[in-house]
Amino acid sequence: MAGKSLNKATLIGNLGKDPEVSYTASGVAVAKFSIATNERWKDAEGNVQERTEWHNIVAWRKLAEICGQYLKKGSKVYLEGKLQTRSWDDKNTGVKRYSTEIIADDMIMLDGKPSGMNDSHPVAEEQSAPEKDDLPF
Repeated sequence: MAGKSLNKATLIGNLGKDPEVSYTASGVAVAKFSIATNERWKDAEGNVQERTEWHNIVAWRKLAEICGQYLKKGSKVYLEGKLQTRSWDDKNTGVKRYSTEIIADDMIMLDGKPSGMNDSHPVAEEQSAPEKDDLPF
């Protein structure tokens, strides 16, 4: 019997640039972007050190469209997904190349409400309050 396994990545970081959204030949949306996470610690001499790690993110379908529409360079996000490594042969050198990406399956915007989003439904904004005579009671 095979043992259980888990492939899950959880990150909070900032986008390094705007997401690039494209579509497959069959019309499926895919968004690619990178986020930076920072680590701080004190070294043996008590000096604060910092390291930035960059993570390549790929989102598919509706999540890709949402990322493309609302995320911008510098946006702070919470991401969940799985690690996936792909390989290809470099056409110039013939060397096999590898890239590890996080395939996102959940994203939460941590900067608050993005510009262009309303707290209420657009139709609700256009409706006026009912007159007293219009109420059924």
